[in-house]
Amino acid sequence: MNKLFLVTAATVGSLMFGAPAHADGPNDAQIAAIVVTANQVDINAGELAKSKTKNEEVKAFAQRMVTDHTGVNKSAVDLVTKLKVKPEQNDTSRSLAAGGADTIKKLQGLSGKAFDKAYVDNEVTYHQTVLDALDNTLIPNAKNDELKALLVKVRPAFVAHLDHAKHIQGSLGQ
Repeated sequence: MNKLFLVTAATVGSLMFGAPAHADGPNDAQIAAIVVTANQVDINAGELAKSKTKNEEVKAFAQRMVTDHTGVNKSAVDLVTKLKVKPEQNDTSRSLAAGGADTIKKLQGLSGKAFDKAYVDNEVTYHQTVLDALDNTLIPNAKNDELKALLVKVRPAFVAHLDHAKHIQGSLGQ
């Protein structure tokens, strides 16, 4: 199968396995950096998709990603500012940023239906990976009750994004 896989192994690995749910997991400042970076990666991909796609369904989905992930980032930044927590860059947040940059570079080289398919396939994989990270690493390791509550509160949006991306993926054909 000639499927372009855009989410890098390093990105998936760092989100899923970089910080197990135990005492050595990420602290709240690191979780804040991971959350902001993960959202920014999807905002960047959505902005690119809005500018490249001719497919109205893909364009609407990309706009939703930009809007929703910008909102999550605002909530996260507002919360860490209130708590006086400075997001702490870490291996996971740096890997996410690098993986996001790699994805943008690969997507920029595509157009038309190939772009749409690669973008949506990436969104399916990315949202599943983020959900796994929320469930297995970020929520279990969050110590501050307000941070944990924010992560729990935004989780359904990631589920909705995944379901929406899968729906579009099916309409684009495999």
